[in-house]
Amino acid sequence: MATFHQISSQNLECPICLTLFHQPKSLACSHTFCKNCLERISQTQPNQQTIACPVCRKETPVPSGDVSKLQTNVPLSSLVDEVKAKSPTCSVCEMDEKPQAVSYCQDCGENMCVSCEKDHSVWKRFSNHVVVAMSEVLSGKVPLKRRRKCKKHPNDDEECFCTGCREYVCCKCGMLRHLQAGHQIEEAAIHEEKLMKNIKELQGRAKSKKTTIENHIDFIETQRNEIKNMMRRLNGDIDETYEEYMQLLSDRREALKCQVKRLSEKFEKELQIMKEEGHQTIHKMKTVEELVTNGMKVPLKKDALFAHDTLCEDLKSFLGQNDPDDQSPRGVAERAQNISFCRYMKVNELYLGELEGYTWDVKVDVELPITDSMVCMTRAPDGKMAVGSWEGGIHLYSPDGELQQTVLKDVGILGIGFLSDGRSVVCDTYNTMSLYTPQREKLDVTFKMMSFDEEKLGGLTLDRDDNIYMSYRKPQKIQVFTPHGGKAVREIMCDGYTPQQLFSFHTRGKLILEDESTVVCLDGKGKKENVVKKEKGVYAYPAVCRDDLVIVAWVKHEEGLVSIDRYTRDLEHMHNLITDFKIQKPENRNWYYLQVFESGEIAFCTPDRLYLFDVI
Repeated sequence: MATFHQISSQNLECPICLTLFHQPKSLACSHTFCKNCLERISQTQPNQQTIACPVCRKETPVPSGDVSKLQTNVPLSSLVDEVKAKSPTCSVCEMDEKPQAVSYCQDCGENMCVSCEKDHSVWKRFSNHVVVAMSEVLSGKVPLKRRRKCKKHPNDDEECFCTGCREYVCCKCGMLRHLQAGHQIEEAAIHEEKLMKNIKELQGRAKSKKTTIENHIDFIETQRNEIKNMMRRLNGDIDETYEEYMQLLSDRREALKCQVKRLSEKFEKELQIMKEEGHQTIHKMKTVEELVTNGMKVPLKKDALFAHDTLCEDLKSFLGQNDPDDQSPRGVAERAQNISFCRYMKVNELYLGELEGYTWDVKVDVELPITDSMVCMTRAPDGKMAVGSWEGGIHLYSPDGELQQTVLKDVGILGIGFLSDGRSVVCDTYNTMSLYTPQREKLDVTFKMMSFDEEKLGGLTLDRDDNIYMSYRKPQKIQVFTPHGGKAVREIMCDGYTPQQLFSFHTRGKLILEDESTVVCLDGKGKKENVVKKEKGVYAYPAVCRDDLVIVAWVKHEEGLVSIDRYTRDLEHMHNLITDFKIQKPENRNWYYLQVFESGEIAFCTPDRLYLFDVI
């Protein structure tokens, strides 16, 4: 069996960490590295499903991105285990039965017993040699040797380096085999000095780069705190004004704070993404830097040299990337700082005020499940939006525009409403109004309605007391039912207006109806209180928000343009939300619907498509 010295002279060192292999894994190119070294390299690669060999750059697939699943180099692992298990003997003593080695000289490449180590330490020529305990060598903590002997001239150290071949040679080999064109010989010490200088330069640049990114992350955190302070000031202004009004303002207060929360979450998410990108860049660069720093331990040779050259190039690539731009987090903070709270000063206005300084834009544009079939839309329980189809079914959408569920697929829908206990009110294409449980089971309740053929249904809505309002276009009236069914408990004449779509306020006794290009506010007896309209050819589609503000979608049907404005409960214009948004014009019907999610997003529905608008 080979001696420990002979075995240790073989290539049992990982080209990356330069210590004895630990859990050696072979790549497709047959190059072998420690498992931990490959895992650290994999963390720096954009695609962790493959890994590029640090020596030859050949790609190797990594099963499930798990380096531990790569092929283990069993023979090499066994050889390393044999080296670690075998008690090394002194390679200096010339006696037949050599004593056990207790130390190792990295410069001489020799194992030494207690006696030889003592003699070695008193020789002046060996005074600069690095001697380490044999236990550290066997544990893999330190490399086996610092200066190798020439294979062709065993008595000569490899004191030269050929830049063309990228390998260490002895002086004789340098003179005999490395003088042809393309070869350049220099002293090993000079080459190592250059290598050390390059590594230190990369370390310095990496340190500077990390400092820059850390400053960027600190700046992001500063901007985040400023946004939080701004949000707290906004909430403080809202709360202070709220205390000056009566309890009737509670819904408006909650609606405003919902907007602040949504804005705060949006800005927080944007900054968090930027911060995580900075941390990931530092982590990847730190990993490559640590791997490159291993080149300072020993003179690099063959695969180890190629590997460290590659790692140096990787680090240079990281360092060559542009520094993070503070403009992005600053832009987020500036958008947040532009938001302000404007309170209403009118004595008779029962509104806290409005958040200003942000804009609205389309978030979702989805095609409805059934073309040219939408006839109604209303807020549903659990924060969803219900879209009714006259061909059958109620489609429930989330605030993100995801179709969550379709219910009552066999029922042609003309109107939908939801009672406070979760039951639904449905008016179908047979002019029948029915109640359904939250589990969509039809209840035995009958409503005596007017004839559909003669009177033409308009819209359906519910008030906060669960009274059901059904409007009829031809007689221009509204019937009011209770959830118990039977005949209408009262009727409301619409003061000469045709009620096509109908909405109720949360406060008692007020209705909003749509008559083509006109929005009308009625009191509980049907008397007109306020009217808002546009020029001819611009159609109005209103909706009542949870805080009793009114929004109106003004549709230029021929041009396919939609503008959305916000109004007070008395239809006094507040401000514009959306201006001339281009929609996909319906081919058959100019029938649209507008609603607002509980969470604040605006839903606009055409016969074919659903558009969701949100703050940006």
